Amino acid sequence: MGQDVQLLPLLISVLGIAGIVVWHLQGPGRPTARLIVQIGFFLAMTAVLATARIVPFRFDPGDLSGANALFVSAKILWWVHLSWAVIGFVRIYIVLDHRPREARLIQDLIVAAVYLGVLLSILAFVFGVPIGTLLATSGVIAIILGLALQNTLSDLFSGIALTLGRPYVIGDWILLSDGTEGRVVASNWRSTYLLTGAHNIVVLPNSVLAKQGLTNVSRPDENHQIALSVRVAPTVMPRSIVEVMHAVLDSCNVIAKEPAPTVGLVGIDASAVTVELSFRVSSPAQRGAARNEVIDLVYRHCKASGLHLAMPPESPIAVGEVSRHVSGRPTPMAQSLIDAIPIFSVLSQDERDALAGSATKRDFGAAAEIVSEGDSLSSLMIVRSGIVIMKKGDDEIARLAPGDFFGEEGFLAGTKEKHGLQALTRVTVFEIDQTAFAPLLRERSELAEDLALHLANREAIGENSGVPTIQHERRRLDLLDAIRSIFRMHREYSKP
Repeated sequence: MGQDVQLLPLLISVLGIAGIVVWHLQGPGRPTARLIVQIGFFLAMTAVLATARIVPFRFDPGDLSGANALFVSAKILWWVHLSWAVIGFVRIYIVLDHRPREARLIQDLIVAAVYLGVLLSILAFVFGVPIGTLLATSGVIAIILGLALQNTLSDLFSGIALTLGRPYVIGDWILLSDGTEGRVVASNWRSTYLLTGAHNIVVLPNSVLAKQGLTNVSRPDENHQIALSVRVAPTVMPRSIVEVMHAVLDSCNVIAKEPAPTVGLVGIDASAVTVELSFRVSSPAQRGAARNEVIDLVYRHCKASGLHLAMPPESPIAVGEVSRHVSGRPTPMAQSLIDAIPIFSVLSQDERDALAGSATKRDFGAAAEIVSEGDSLSSLMIVRSGIVIMKKGDDEIARLAPGDFFGEEGFLAGTKEKHGLQALTRVTVFEIDQTAFAPLLRERSELAEDLALHLANREAIGENSGVPTIQHERRRLDLLDAIRSIFRMHREYSKP
């Protein structure tokens, strides 16, 4: 019987080593299977310890003799398997409860606490080390280390506070009180990593992050409000200025349509009427593109409506002189519009004047259908005022504002329109027929290049969110070939 009792510690050691081997064979990709193995071997070792009447949490001085070395190893292996079983529970809980990646910080702290507790237990219950005296002695060392590592400990506890409070999660866009902003891409016990709009990684110590005011732009969603102030010369009634600014926001393609953007009058004096345009974008990353589009459309709609942006307050130019100062000389509407369109900048002033002289004015009422999908236009139409909707079936693809033009596909390449066009508001366009345009394209090949590129880019907006592809480059080349063939034909017809 005594010999059987002596064999029990050996059996425990064999079970402990076998448990370690099987645990490793399961691999890290099977945490549940690992936990089952840990619990199974731990229960088997506990049963054998109970049979041998060995109490692992009580120190027995007789265990330290050479003959009882197996009792020591058995107790150590039991404590090791206990720690692994507890850690397995912790890891399974975090994985199955779908905790975010920040929870790994809490997990690591719990694992460290479990290992420390097991180490102290082994020292106390296996080797009889006086833990109380050891802790008292190590307290002095801990104070010294704490003073030396106070910044690191500050980051650690700040990370714990941020993790428990969860003001943000991985993927959120945050804005700090010092102006730093970006998307949270990683977080650990020491620091948090932000990916900024400039595509740089900013590393923020958790202690610094915890002390700053933080705005989570991603909650409740990523819609982001932008306000833009515009100063307009008080040459018309403020109500008319507000209507023009509403047209600016209605013609934008980047800003969010819901909630609806707003325009507010915020000030008036002898030199300017100040309005504030408030609008939202679906993501903070779109702020730059949205602001650029709104500023561009403010200029275009003001020019189309006869409004003039006010001079800065410190400017010596009087209000009555604004129109003369900005315009330089009065020009017809068609000529002023054509002069402002970049694609016609390759033409000389005389050529632009001749093109403007051939333009015919046309008006469309609100909701009027300008052209149906699949029809063909025989003239180029330039939007003078109002907003035109470009549609594919019942889906809105984009909005055209003053200065935009359409019809170039049928007008130049002889093909049908891929999108329908409908007036959202009352629309005025200038129409230029092919007869007036043909001589310019015969002399200005770069103009045909630009028109083909413009049309291919518009198709990219409708089909691929504006992202250029190889197919769109091929489409541009095909359009360019069609344009060249048509105007070769015109050249043959124009020969005497």
